Amino acid sequence: MGIKLENVGIAVRDLDATIAFFTDLGLTVVGRDTVSGEWADTAVGLDGNHSRIAMLQTPDGHGVLEFFEYIHPEAIETEPTRPNEIGMHRVAFSVDSLDDALEIAAKHNCYPLRGVATYEDVYKLTYIRGPSGIIVMLAEKLQESP
Repeated sequence: MGIKLENVGIAVRDLDATIAFFTDLGLTVVGRDTVSGEWADTAVGLDGNHSRIAMLQTPDGHGVLEFFEYIHPEAIETEPTRPNEIGMHRVAFSVDSLDDALEIAAKHNCYPLRGVATYEDVYKLTYIRGPSGIIVMLAEKLQESP
């Protein structure tokens, strides 16, 4: 059996703000739609499923994130996850410049959870709290690993 990762889906409270954040980081919107109907109810497992969606692709063409904002049923607010909680943990990106990425994130009021770390002089990295509480890891490669 062949298998291929299609996308990672993330529910958000504000689709437009989420799109703005991730497009500023360099992703591209490859599709937007509003989905509802029996097929959506069946696929997702929610009666009356109705949401706005956007598909964003990474510049390398390999990664796709699907963000969805529920119109119905009403979205359920939860506490943002912490790095040690079971379940969806984070979305990670390699960036050419961590400083530039953090500057972009700050324009969206998104900041590191604690600070910027250096891993064995190979990576400079941080976790930030993105829109809707999404944890986003940003990593800049400093040199090739030994």
